[in-house]
Amino acid sequence: MSMSPAPRSGQFRHHGHRLAYELHGEDGAPPCVLVHGILFDSLLNRELARRIARLGFQVALIDLLGHGQSDRTTDPKDHRVDFYADQVLGLLDHLGWPHAVVGGVSLGCITALTVAAKAPSRVDALFLEMPVMEWSAPWAALLLAPVLVSARYGALLHRRVARVIACVPRPPLDWLASGLNMASNDPRVIAAILHGVLVGPIVPTLAQRRMMKMPALIIGHRNDKLHEHRDARSLAVQLPNAKLLMARSILDLRLRPDRLWPQIAPFFQSLLEAPQIHPVEPAAKPLPRKVAPRAATPTIRKPASGGRAGQKASVKKRGSGKVAAKKAARKVAVKPAVTKQASARKTAAPKAAKRPQGARARR
Repeated sequence: MSMSPAPRSGQFRHHGHRLAYELHGEDGAPPCVLVHGILFDSLLNRELARRIARLGFQVALIDLLGHGQSDRTTDPKDHRVDFYADQVLGLLDHLGWPHAVVGGVSLGCITALTVAAKAPSRVDALFLEMPVMEWSAPWAALLLAPVLVSARYGALLHRRVARVIACVPRPPLDWLASGLNMASNDPRVIAAILHGVLVGPIVPTLAQRRMMKMPALIIGHRNDKLHEHRDARSLAVQLPNAKLLMARSILDLRLRPDRLWPQIAPFFQSLLEAPQIHPVEPAAKPLPRKVAPRAATPTIRKPASGGRAGQKASVKKRGSGKVAAKKAARKVAVKPAVTKQASARKTAAPKAAKRPQGARARR
C-alpha cells in the first residue's frame, strides 16, 4: 500500500458555528468518520485514522462544537449528543459523502450510534469504542458532576491553570497532546459541554438499536465504571450484525495499538471487499401537483333527514299539510252554502214573475 498523503485540515459552518475537521487518505477512497471523546479533540484518533487510511479509506476527524479548533460556546443547550450527530451529518454533506463508516470513542461512540439512528442509510458500518449507555450513565453523572461544579464555580482558578497548560509544548504523542488541549480549554466551555451532555439524550432507544443492521465492531474493556463492559456486551447482543472485541484498559488502543490492530484491520478490510451494506430509506412520496382552481359549481343539498334539522323539516311538512287540509275543508263547507243561496234565488225569481199585474197596480 502506498503512503497516504499528508493530512489536510478544513472547516465548514453548521447552524452558524464554525467546525473544524482533518482528512487522512486518498481522495475518492471509501469514506470514514471518527469522533473523539468528551472534552478531547480530533488528535485522540489521529493514529487510528492513519492506520485506517493505509487500508484504503479516506478518514475524516471532526472537532465537535466546543472542542479542538472548532468554535466554543458556553450555552449548555448547544451541547447535546443528538446535536453532535447532526454535526457529523453536516460534515458528510460538506464533503459530499452520501454515506460512510462512522465510529468514535466514548462520547464519539454514542454520537456514532445516534447518527445511525437518525440516518441509517448514510452509515455503512459502525466502529464503536467504549460505549456509554444504561450501565455507565449513573457513573458518568457521578464522575463528571464534580468536574462540572469545579469548572462552573471555580472558573477563576481553572482559567489560570488553563493558561499555564496552553503554554506547554505539545508532545509527539497525539492522544497526550489531546489531553493537554482538554486541560487548557476555557472552564466555562467545559462546564457547558458537561452540562449539556448530562441533561440531554445520551443513547438511542433499545428499539432503534435493534434496527441497526449495518456491520459493527464494538470494543469494550473492564475496570472502568465510566465505560462499563456490560454496556459493550449488551450492545453486541442488541445490534443484529455486531462483533465484540475486549481491550485490556481504556488506553489499550492508544498505548499498544499493535495488540488490537490485527483484530480491527480485518473488519475494515471486509468492508472494502464486500458490497456496501446499509438499509435503504423508502422513496419519498411525490409532492401533490398544483391544479388550477376550477369555477365553483352550485351544489344542491338535500335536507337532512336526521337530527334537529330533519325534525324541523318534518314538523314544517306536517304543519303545511294540516293547513292545506283545513283550507280544503273550508272550501268544501262554503261551496254547499253558496249553492243553496243560488238555488233559493233561482226559485224566488220565477215566483216573482208569476205575480198578477193587478197586484202591481194595487200597490
